Amino acid sequence: MIAGCSHREESAERPLEVLVSTPPETLDPRYATDAVGLRATRLLHAGLFGLHAETLAPVPLLAESYRFEGPLELHVKLREDVRFHSGKALDANDVVATLDAFRSAKVGSRHASVLTSMGAVTAEGPHAVKILLTKPHATLLTDLELPILRADEAAGPPAPAGTLDGLGPFRVAATGEGFVTLSPADTRAGPLAKHAVTLRVVRDENARALRLHAGRADVVQNGFSPALLPSFGDATAGTGLAVISRPGVSLTYVLPRCDRGPLQDARVRRAVSLAIDRDRLAHTLFGDHARSAATLLPPGHWARPEGIATEPRDLAKARALLAEANVTELRLTMLVSTDRARKVLARVLADALKEAGIYLEIVPLELGAMLARLGAGDFELAMLQLPELIEPNVLRTFIHGDLVPPRGSNRGRVHDRELDALLDEGDATLDQDARARTYAKLEALVRERAYVVPLVHEDHVAVLSPRAATYAPNRDGRYGALVGLP
Repeated sequence: MIAGCSHREESAERPLEVLVSTPPETLDPRYATDAVGLRATRLLHAGLFGLHAETLAPVPLLAESYRFEGPLELHVKLREDVRFHSGKALDANDVVATLDAFRSAKVGSRHASVLTSMGAVTAEGPHAVKILLTKPHATLLTDLELPILRADEAAGPPAPAGTLDGLGPFRVAATGEGFVTLSPADTRAGPLAKHAVTLRVVRDENARALRLHAGRADVVQNGFSPALLPSFGDATAGTGLAVISRPGVSLTYVLPRCDRGPLQDARVRRAVSLAIDRDRLAHTLFGDHARSAATLLPPGHWARPEGIATEPRDLAKARALLAEANVTELRLTMLVSTDRARKVLARVLADALKEAGIYLEIVPLELGAMLARLGAGDFELAMLQLPELIEPNVLRTFIHGDLVPPRGSNRGRVHDRELDALLDEGDATLDQDARARTYAKLEALVRERAYVVPLVHEDHVAVLSPRAATYAPNRDGRYGALVGLP
């Protein structure tokens, strides 16, 4: 997408440069689901609510205030000082048109499933909106983090180059071969950024390291294997670079296609899970910048069940389960991105599974090709990352039986009525303690039937130039801290 644009990159002062390993699939917030795309669109756009940088709780952003009248009716008063990048004032019609567009089958947003419980959305004057629900929905405020678009553009054709009018702290200033430059925009929705930012695609981590050492880049977040990190933080090297790390809320996992072939047998999927030493992955391959995943939800999450230990590697049990399923030798393909660190992780997994009699053929693919095959169901195993496991209801999109592509992202084709019932219960239950109990049952069921094979929860590790020395990754991995850099 970026390579196809023709603008030239020009700037009087060099923008802050953020290196990424893959380009955003699209800069249209209606369709962005990859990590880079999500993070970039949240620099260009804003929602009624934002996510607190520390707690990740929903906080008013474009909304000035809100009130519930019972569990099925939400009233939102909009801020009157907010302007789109074009200068147009935000009004209720923009909100109504955007929420209608996100759930419109004609628009085909990949986030439509988030709004399935939403009924009528109506304006109550120029700066007030009423949202009616068809059923209680516990995550409504978090869901309203979806970016608000201009009313006349909300249901328009896809805009992959980021040309939609936005309310975020940046607008697209220039695009070219492998980069997009964002300039500060004063929408009054939040603080004004002091510097332009360039997101530059550099696929090879050695090339990213050289660009940092040459003083041509400023931020690389989650872009280096642990073996390279000490070279940046060594004060004696005189590079001026720094390494910071903080726990994230992502999940790196292996996804099986569960409705065909040997992997439709839960015993085979469990064997794959039991052959993996997660503690060793976290300690060695990630250099202790990750935590082994005992559950889908990360440590410290309010809905994560207590007392669940990481499943230990058990090759004897894995072989026994394969024998019980009448599988003596299992050969599978696993899709993985072309990122070097991901390919290394895939090879390590292949070596581990081989000891249980499971032989993997690793298939590296560019992001677009990989997503296309996942959407079409053309895979057996895939290694993926869920970058923002903030609200547990997001799991609904990825494992509910009603949300197989193109309706959602249940790419593993999971069909389990008991699982669906738990996901529906978690979606409709308003009491947080009751929701936590529901998700504890869900975690136990997913672990027992291995619909998803969790690996690790990765930390956010950033390498910074002196210009970006005060940058700190948000817990969700987004780039919001770029706005505050002096």
